[in-house]
Amino acid sequence: MPEPREKQEVNDLSAMSLKKACHRFAEAAGPYLHLTDERHYEEALELVEALMQEARDSANDPLNAIIEIIARAIDDYERRDDGLAEFERQASSCPSDIAVVRLIMNQHGLGVADLPEIGSKSMVSRVLSGQRDLGKRHIKALAERFGIDPALFF
Repeated sequence: MPEPREKQEVNDLSAMSLKKACHRFAEAAGPYLHLTDERHYEEALELVEALMQEARDSANDPLNAIIEIIARAIDDYERRDDGLAEFERQASSCPSDIAVVRLIMNQHGLGVADLPEIGSKSMVSRVLSGQRDLGKRHIKALAERFGIDPALFF
């Protein structure tokens, strides 16, 4: 059993090692802890996605703490960015099925004529304006075409 002085020296070394590790982490993670530009924002999104694939589903996995810290920085950046904030406002005010269709169209550069799963251009326009609802057949076809879970539409 270590004597009190030896135990204190071990504790001091552990604290010093931890302090050095914290400084190294802060240097490496700095641009992702307080996002100020789109480049670091995009990198932070990719980083969180990669870390989520590696992290174990456990509160004890230190990667989950890092994911949470970077996710907060992403959230702060999104609230400060006018374009992203407007997108969030529109998305949250729109029914989920319409929001998913708009997102698909945006991500794939599609127009109203590019979704035969829904029907004609006028039918797609009516769905997007909220005048018509997507049916089960539409949702199933869109989910299959774009490889997404049909539950996203609900």
